[in-house]
Amino acid sequence: MCGIIGYAGTRDVVPVLIGGLKKLEYRGYDSAGIAVVDGNGVEVVRAEGKLSNLEAKLDATPIKGTFGMGHTRWATHGKPNENNAHPHRDCTGKIVVIHNGIIENFLPIKQRLQKLGHEFKTETDTEVVAHLIEETMKDGTKFVDAARKTLKELEGHYALVMFDGNDPGTIVAAKQGPPLVVGLGENENIIASDVAPLLAYTRNIVYLEDGEYAVVDQNNATFYDQKDQKIEREPKKILWDAVMAEKEGYRHYMLKEIHEQPRAVRDTFTGRMFEESGEIFFNDLQLTSGDWAKIKKVHIVACGTSWHSGLVGKFLLEDAARIPIEVDYGSEYRYRNPIIDDSTLVIGVTQSGETADTIAGMQEAKKRGAKLITICNVIGAAATRMSDGVIYTNAGPEIGVASTKAFTTQLTAFYLLALYIRQLRGDDIDDRRYAMHEMRVIPHKIEDILAKQEKHIEELAHKYSKSQDFLFLGRGVHYPIALEGALKLKEISYIHAEGYPAGEMKHGPIALIDENLPVVAIATHTPVYDKVVSNLQEVKARDGKLIVICDEGDDAMKKFADDVIEIPWTTEPLQPILSVIPTQLLAYYIALRRGCDVDQPRNLAKSVTVE
Repeated sequence: MCGIIGYAGTRDVVPVLIGGLKKLEYRGYDSAGIAVVDGNGVEVVRAEGKLSNLEAKLDATPIKGTFGMGHTRWATHGKPNENNAHPHRDCTGKIVVIHNGIIENFLPIKQRLQKLGHEFKTETDTEVVAHLIEETMKDGTKFVDAARKTLKELEGHYALVMFDGNDPGTIVAAKQGPPLVVGLGENENIIASDVAPLLAYTRNIVYLEDGEYAVVDQNNATFYDQKDQKIEREPKKILWDAVMAEKEGYRHYMLKEIHEQPRAVRDTFTGRMFEESGEIFFNDLQLTSGDWAKIKKVHIVACGTSWHSGLVGKFLLEDAARIPIEVDYGSEYRYRNPIIDDSTLVIGVTQSGETADTIAGMQEAKKRGAKLITICNVIGAAATRMSDGVIYTNAGPEIGVASTKAFTTQLTAFYLLALYIRQLRGDDIDDRRYAMHEMRVIPHKIEDILAKQEKHIEELAHKYSKSQDFLFLGRGVHYPIALEGALKLKEISYIHAEGYPAGEMKHGPIALIDENLPVVAIATHTPVYDKVVSNLQEVKARDGKLIVICDEGDDAMKKFADDVIEIPWTTEPLQPILSVIPTQLLAYYIALRRGCDVDQPRNLAKSVTVE
């Protein structure tokens, strides 16, 4: 894996493919390649490393055509080198394949084909697909039919794009797990693993479902189910502006997306909060008071940053609903045999809507009769299509691998959901109006933090960028923010960092504290403020370097902290949306000082679409 682009049309295909792959760089990759059909047949150019290496090869030996495919690979089978880079071909060099995912039964297929005389040139699982199509065509079977037959032999998770250079113009694209979308244009059709590469050419998008495949040429896109029956699929209209995915003058996408958070949070609640009536309204949620009366427990399923937002969601929803709320990693949920029935509400949280482990957990819950809703950023993504209801976060495209605005908009969605549950329960309308007012001014308070604290945090990054370890502490609703702050720092700066409940510090982490360990603590005024202060005094007693995120005007904190980052006051349920902003900026500027690749940190991908 990780990025796929395929094109059939009238344009010069190489700029389309390279431009599309650049839009997919945020997913992370270690090599890249393209295949183009020109007057000489199939031309394949591949390179290890960044796209610039591939572009240098194409500059040295240009190729032309109006039909082709491209891929950025993140190694799953075989070393990250040019030989293992996609696209891959069969023995004739005419059957060309690119692939995201894992072909689980590739080894027995490969061994069978080797006995039939096929010669393999790579260490990948993908190459078997090209050879299997070649073998199937030896009896005169046409390419599209051979691709159909091949798909039935494959086991695992895959997004596949395939063509035959002997019969150029037709692409077969198939999905079983990882995302794959088809963009429908005028005199051109485009296939990609994400919407971003398509927006320059069309807004009309068809999402393939698991088990489906498409046969695509310049003029037509025909869709089939796993029984080879033709299916009708209405395209979805994508409203994102392609310009939204550009840097707009910021040095990195991550910094741009940090600064987009006031707008993103505002877009999440706009049209859903009505202070005058005290009502919350969701277009796509479909959770009525009758439905809610049947719910006895809630499970939140997510991965990574979304899991941290789920932990905040637990605080908000448990207080609103007064029923048990559990938060699970998607990768663990379905394997622990969770207790689920039709009185269980399962909330899947995923920025992309394609996170494999989260989707697998949601599928397991659905099988057992749970009501399923999704908090997601991408319209029409896999997680949303399987759900009974959706809360779209409306963050817009998030390109930086380290999630920022997706996280704060997920927190906003959980806050709105908590208010909606209070509404279903008939709680006091004045309390809801007050909560809505506080939500409405949060974007201004984020802007205030960015305006007043960014330069100060950049200076702190200079001070602490050579540290090798960090400890993040928080209590209550801020404990998940400590986890998220540590995750951001380790993701993009490669500094080891841990998030911990401040009250648990004495149960182990206190042994690490000395004059070389920076400790980032969140200590805003909550019911446990005094207890947090006591925990932090223990840090200072052991000479730890103390960086405290606190309320504006907290003079007491300034007396013993080494450095403070002040944030505006808000009510406790909304404080995480503000307190996470300084941790994002601190991670960004430390990574910048250390010379790290902020937007594409090593070994990471934006959307993890295999287990």
